[in-house]
Amino acid sequence: MPTVTFNGTTIECERGERLRDVLLDAEETPHNDGAQWVNCRGFGTCGTCAVEIVEGEVDDKHAREAWRLDFPPHNASSGLRLACQVRVEDDLVVRKYPGFWGQETDQSPER
Repeated sequence: MPTVTFNGTTIECERGERLRDVLLDAEETPHNDGAQWVNCRGFGTCGTCAVEIVEGEVDDKHAREAWRLDFPPHNASSGLRLACQVRVEDDLVVRKYPGFWGQETDQSPER
């Protein structure tokens, strides 16, 4: 079983699960502040679950994710991924940055 390390917590999950679901099931969240309540619920359109994959391999971005991460306030060159679009296939270390969308990669990570 792969593991996800996030916010100092290591979570075991089934291979192929969506990262967003893994975090929420473990009572962690890929959302900051009010985005926890106001988000697209995993459809890849709001961008509030943007995270950095610090360690581990994930699939390439699909068109919806690439589009959302190239639309303000995000920037395609940031290297962020949408937790709702990432499938966990291997052990991952994940980081969340500040900002409503987690887009402030120039700031210290919140988690």
